[in-house]
Amino acid sequence: MPLFILALVIFVIADFLLRLTLKRMKEKKLREEREAALAVSLRLDFSREAKSLKRAEVQNPKARILCVDDESVILDSFRKILVLDGYSIDTVETGSEALGLIQQHHYDFLFTDLKMPGMTGEEVAKSVKHLRPDIDVIIVTGYATVQSAVECMKHGAMDYVQKPFTENELIELVKKFLFRRQERISSELKPRVHVSHVTEMGNFPTAEFAIPGGAFISEGHCWLTMESDGSVKIGVDDFAKKLLGRIDDIEFPNLGMTVNGGQSLFSIRCGHRMIPFQAPITGRVTRVNKYLGEHLEALDITPYGKNWICVVDAENLDAELPKLKIGKTAVSFFQAEIDDFIESVDQSQAGGNGSNGSQTNDSLHAGQMGRLEDREWNIVVSKFFRR
Repeated sequence: MPLFILALVIFVIADFLLRLTLKRMKEKKLREEREAALAVSLRLDFSREAKSLKRAEVQNPKARILCVDDESVILDSFRKILVLDGYSIDTVETGSEALGLIQQHHYDFLFTDLKMPGMTGEEVAKSVKHLRPDIDVIIVTGYATVQSAVECMKHGAMDYVQKPFTENELIELVKKFLFRRQERISSELKPRVHVSHVTEMGNFPTAEFAIPGGAFISEGHCWLTMESDGSVKIGVDDFAKKLLGRIDDIEFPNLGMTVNGGQSLFSIRCGHRMIPFQAPITGRVTRVNKYLGEHLEALDITPYGKNWICVVDAENLDAELPKLKIGKTAVSFFQAEIDDFIESVDQSQAGGNGSNGSQTNDSLHAGQMGRLEDREWNIVVSKFFRR
């Protein structure tokens, strides 16, 4: 038995050492490939694109970065450090060259020196965020006071790097910036709307809005489907669910309750705040989905289909159905609501003191309503859910 244990220990150690050796060999080979790419890049001529452009590209880069600085030693440091760490790097010495390149190529980040002759880093940041708001700007400065950092953010920059910097400092900072960019992108909702069969709803990307084919959408953001017995299932639509984010509780209507169209039918709690949803039709509540109340996480997959909130025995469908949206009309309604929501939040935050420091943009974020101040929350609820 002791021999068996000894053999097992030896096997585990040998396996570990083998894996470690293979990992180091792979890392060495990758570094050699990156060093070769860096060496080759210094001999290539890219002046047809920009007079001072130097480019170093690697296979499967972690990100594509453009650096602009009037000090060549800083650009050399950026290339050497970041290329060997797996990034593709373009470097130029003037802001005007950088602006020309961002209109020709796709970059994830632009690093710009703050103090440069001609076009300053502040001017570069403003121009980049205007021309290519999808590119994250990082200010490189030797004057990194609290005030200069605040100014950088005002110009749309993600953050700043203080020079001089060490190799490890730059690598860790860029790693942090890349993580923040990936987190932001993953949470953004592209303002696209699709119609699909209910059974396919779970296949939709979370970054898009969905409407099930055959479902009606109310102006207060409830969905409805007609049952064979003439009753109507009602739930909360994808526009509301995505903007609300995590739902902590549902206040269901009472069974047997009679409700008129436009009256409060059910409420949803997010954190400490409640949002009422108006009945899209007149009728009597005959069922509530208690299973959904115990499994709220199901709404994160889809708010449609079996995740209805209540069933209403409709009394005045002929008069009320024309007020609801379906098919292309529903898609157009969603798109208009998305645009209106973005504009409303931007105006609200610009008009108020905006303690959350949000900047205006043209995208939506999952759970964005939860990030609003109480004043902004109330404005959005009144405008989009209490109609």
